[in-house]
Amino acid sequence: MKIAISAETMCDLSPELIKKYNIHLVASGVVLGDEHRQDGEVTPAEIFSFVTKTKKLPKTNAVNETQFHEHFSALLKNYDAVVHFSISNHFSTTIVQAKAAAEKLSNVFVVDSLSLSTGIGLLALWGAQEIERNSNITPEEIHKKANSLAPKIQASFVIERLDYLYKGGRCNGLQLLGANIFGLKPQIFLKDGKMNVGKKFRGKMDQVVKQYCEDIIQKNPEPDLTNAFVTYTTATPEMINEAKTALKKLGFKNIYESTAGGTITCHCGEHTLGILYINK
Repeated sequence: MKIAISAETMCDLSPELIKKYNIHLVASGVVLGDEHRQDGEVTPAEIFSFVTKTKKLPKTNAVNETQFHEHFSALLKNYDAVVHFSISNHFSTTIVQAKAAAEKLSNVFVVDSLSLSTGIGLLALWGAQEIERNSNITPEEIHKKANSLAPKIQASFVIERLDYLYKGGRCNGLQLLGANIFGLKPQIFLKDGKMNVGKKFRGKMDQVVKQYCEDIIQKNPEPDLTNAFVTYTTATPEMINEAKTALKKLGFKNIYESTAGGTITCHCGEHTLGILYINK
């Protein structure tokens, strides 16, 4: 059976991985004032420039049912089935639209990743690699296993500043003020598909990244060592090196770098970096 692996552009996978594993993407929208763009085409630099000039965040548009129906229908012309990996239902209505479109078609299976960014990408990559490992696997089996893996995704990041989360309504003014006064850089982690605030760090971002990675790994010490991501909006070479070094010590087979797309960047701001992997 020929199975297509699909995801939204919010999975933040690199063009190289998308091409290598033949992952099919459907794009959400990013609106910069009067300019309508597709997620995946807007760079973090463009987002930051827009916010600096306007003092406002760009707007983001979820993929609607019609777009999903067209996307799935096109894939079904060349594939027997589609397994689609979607952003957590707690962040967007996207998955509702995907499921509505899937219900009107045959052999389309939608997975709630309970995650965002390369947390989604980890599952899509797992699905594509699973098909490579087992040519007889069914879409039902991929769907079932993916649903069991979703809660095991370790998706977290550390933020240099909270103003983007504040503008996006993800934190209140008191939290923003406290972080600014004390120079705090908070750790954000996902649990049950929702964002939570973890430890707060102080200091230069390269040292903050080192502390953040140590804390995350201590709390999630038994990962599946197949794939890990270092994902960021912007980052210094030192920040990236600290994250990669921490993951290398664990013994990951593949450590991928990934730049966050427009949708994720809109809510995180500059110098946001995360490590992401699947726990056993």
